[in-house]
Amino acid sequence: MALPEADWIWMDGALVPWQDAKVHVLTHGLHYGTGVLEGTRAYPTPRGPAVFRLDEHLTRLAASARILGMRIPYDTAELRTATLDLVRANGLDSCYLRHLAHLGYGDMGPLIRPDSPVTVSIAAWRWGAYLGEEAAARGIRLKTCSWRRNDPNALPPAAKATAGYLNATLAKTEAVTAGYDEAVLLSSDGYVSECSAANVFAVKDGVLYTPPASAGALRGLTMDTVLTLAADLGLATRVENLLRSDLYTADELFLCGTASEVVPVREMDDREIGVGPVVGKIQAAYQAAVTGTDERYAHWLTPVGG
Repeated sequence: MALPEADWIWMDGALVPWQDAKVHVLTHGLHYGTGVLEGTRAYPTPRGPAVFRLDEHLTRLAASARILGMRIPYDTAELRTATLDLVRANGLDSCYLRHLAHLGYGDMGPLIRPDSPVTVSIAAWRWGAYLGEEAAARGIRLKTCSWRRNDPNALPPAAKATAGYLNATLAKTEAVTAGYDEAVLLSSDGYVSECSAANVFAVKDGVLYTPPASAGALRGLTMDTVLTLAADLGLATRVENLLRSDLYTADELFLCGTASEVVPVREMDDREIGVGPVVGKIQAAYQAAVTGTDERYAHWLTPVGG
């Protein structure tokens, strides 16, 4: 995979040349995982590039920081302006955006203090299909992971925290090493939780099912988007606990997330699932929403302008 690169990164209130965006080796977040993040995408639209559900992502960033007891020194409006400025400065018509707030240099030890220094950065770069260019049409191979998802009372899934991504990284590494594309994690109770960086949906008899936050699943904004699109397509949806066997016997499976977008699962644990018609409808509706060709969802798009 090519290294991400662009001209500028926004860091602590200013645009910084990409190669100069650095932190100290004793940065607290590097040692203790004390950070929160968001992944967002900008898409080309008939009115120029626009960021998809930017305000909701920034609201969740603030909520994640509050759960951890971190103080982000910029409000949502300031980060919104900074995001748009960054995309314009880099001259990008489409890109992936990574918002990150983490405890910086100044304290050591596993403690978040109210006055702990917080570093805030936004990066934007061109990033294609996370699971491969063919995944959206062909589908991926999914593996149930031997690692369990973090318990909600050990690391809250409502906080999109950097520390939680060690769990995701172990799962993804195990799956790829074994020859699969992605991992699905189970909760400590044995229920389906989520994938390493995506929510999972099962389709059975025309109804879409996805796990709840109590199973350790992040309340994904792409998941929320899919639930809205499905309802507008006249498809019934359910948020409830699922067993691994529910995925094996589903008519269709698919993943969704900002990086992966909407991707079908053609095989899980060496059991053929296949790619069906429902995921195709969701994919088409999603692309129409993010690219501004369906005006019903224009309120989800923040034009970059300039």
